[in-house]
Amino acid sequence: MSLYDLLVGQPLATSEERAEHIGPVAGIPIFGLDALSSAAYGPEAALTLLIPLGLAGLAHIIPITLAIILLLTIVYFSYRQTIDVYPHGGGSFTVASENLGAHAGLLAAAALMIDYILNVAVGISAGVGALVSAFPSLQPHTLALCLLILFLLTVINMRGVRDTGNAFLIPTYLFIGTLLVVILVGAVRAVLAHGHPIPVIAPPRLPSATVLFTPWLLLKVFSSGCTAMTGVEAVSNGVGAFREPTQANAKRTLTIIIVLLAIFLGGIAILCRVYHIGATDPNGPGYQSVLSQLICAVLGRGWFYYVGIGSILLVLALSANTSFADFPRLTRAIAQDNYLPHVFLIRGRRLLYSYGIYALVGLSAVLLIAFGGITDHLIPLFAIGAFMAFTLSQAGMVMHWLRKPGPRSMHRILINGIGAFATGITLLVVLVTKFVDGAWITTLMIPTIIFLMIAVRRHYDGVARATQLDRPISLEDIHPPLFVIPIDRWSRMTEKGLRFALKLNAQVEGVHIETGEESSKLEQLWKRNVADPIAQAGLPVPTLVNLPSPYRFVLVPLVDYILQLENRFPDRQITVLVPELVVKHWWQTPLHNQRAELLKLLLLMRRNEKISVINIPWYL
Repeated sequence: MSLYDLLVGQPLATSEERAEHIGPVAGIPIFGLDALSSAAYGPEAALTLLIPLGLAGLAHIIPITLAIILLLTIVYFSYRQTIDVYPHGGGSFTVASENLGAHAGLLAAAALMIDYILNVAVGISAGVGALVSAFPSLQPHTLALCLLILFLLTVINMRGVRDTGNAFLIPTYLFIGTLLVVILVGAVRAVLAHGHPIPVIAPPRLPSATVLFTPWLLLKVFSSGCTAMTGVEAVSNGVGAFREPTQANAKRTLTIIIVLLAIFLGGIAILCRVYHIGATDPNGPGYQSVLSQLICAVLGRGWFYYVGIGSILLVLALSANTSFADFPRLTRAIAQDNYLPHVFLIRGRRLLYSYGIYALVGLSAVLLIAFGGITDHLIPLFAIGAFMAFTLSQAGMVMHWLRKPGPRSMHRILINGIGAFATGITLLVVLVTKFVDGAWITTLMIPTIIFLMIAVRRHYDGVARATQLDRPISLEDIHPPLFVIPIDRWSRMTEKGLRFALKLNAQVEGVHIETGEESSKLEQLWKRNVADPIAQAGLPVPTLVNLPSPYRFVLVPLVDYILQLENRFPDRQITVLVPELVVKHWWQTPLHNQRAELLKLLLLMRRNEKISVINIPWYL
């Protein structure tokens, strides 16, 4: 077994796809990590904006969190209906395209792609942030740790859906268990202390208020907290990954994810309020995440703390897995409509759309490097894509029920309509409040991506029109081609090219560029080893053409001669046979000149339909 097989697994046959399908137990790690892990950075993003209010800011975190949970519930019921209507996967791109038109679909596609890429960057950076909280000495290595985790995630996800789910089971359920324990113990202690528990380890003192609470600040805190809702769409986008009964398993998985997320968000908000826990400056000395402070306050800094922080780190980093699961499916769906390169349709060795993973990893790495792996720098770009996708998906479902009315249609329209309205209003709030902080970047990226997708579609449409044919084969001007073989010296490669041409019983010209080095010797070898034996066999004898090149140019006179032949024989196809040495190891390639590749490139760039190029490889 090769090292590559050991890392990413042996190839899977198409017939093995059914075995790759999953149930709710594996579905939570694969499709729920993004949503569940956002409990670690969503509340922190909101609390960070409340730092200037000091202790007084904590009074607002509970009502803001309740508003987010209400919005989450609305989205949950909306996506249950989407799963029923689209049993093979109903992501925003599919729903919007089918019900609102192609342009709405492209808007949803661009928003989702940005959201998935940002999810990888934010999840990994938040995970590293949790690690830095426990071990502050690692702070200078934040970016390197982010890129290392990205690499490890890529290797794991290249193994396929089932192996990925199995690999993430323990970290996911450890995270769920530890966070539930913290919330339960913290709540019990708070009740026993009549709402005023004494922290085991006191959190950092909150500063005095330096600003007043305003409606504008309220909207900004709400929009930051809404980052906790990203990833909710993942299940509806990946319904096809579940085993039978597909829709029931998908809805069961979605229900578990939403209930857990609501408990996490509500529990964290309440405990932060009663234990007086606020956010700390992520760029300042002594940074400590909200969850780190919470675990210390409830259970101290013993073994459970390190288990909890370890599980948070793992799940935050692994939360990017939701993007790894859905981004390739999204790019495949877009490529099926010719809005992305068709390479995204290719299934890899492990039944994955591997090129979608490659694109996701590359773009996420660029983001991490550009923003230094700091979560707080990436958060302002987040949530816009998710809420735009939410809104378009729910609006598309409203149109679906209007076009295809059935039992309880009005009830379904009401649910999806409320979902579209609520997420649409939230989108506007997020866009306005985060625009100056960095949301303008996302706002510019979306139309840019749409423009590129439209350009790709135009190209494919043009290719389809240019290559379309609906008539019998044309039999005009059917003449044998004239073969041209560039010859450097008499060698095995030259022999292979000549033998190929002779098998077709065609007219052949060998062309040698004279640079003043032993041309007469080549003529002697040609007569003895080529012309005489072929003549004796009664076959057409190839002609050797010597072209002088006083300045030692090789490719230019060769291309000029081929073009002259095309003018001399207007009714003939000129076929250039290019003998090419193929080395055994990649590192040997630079040891040989690349004239064969350059010659092919120069000829193909001429766009002359009467000149063809055929590779004649000779394997070393």
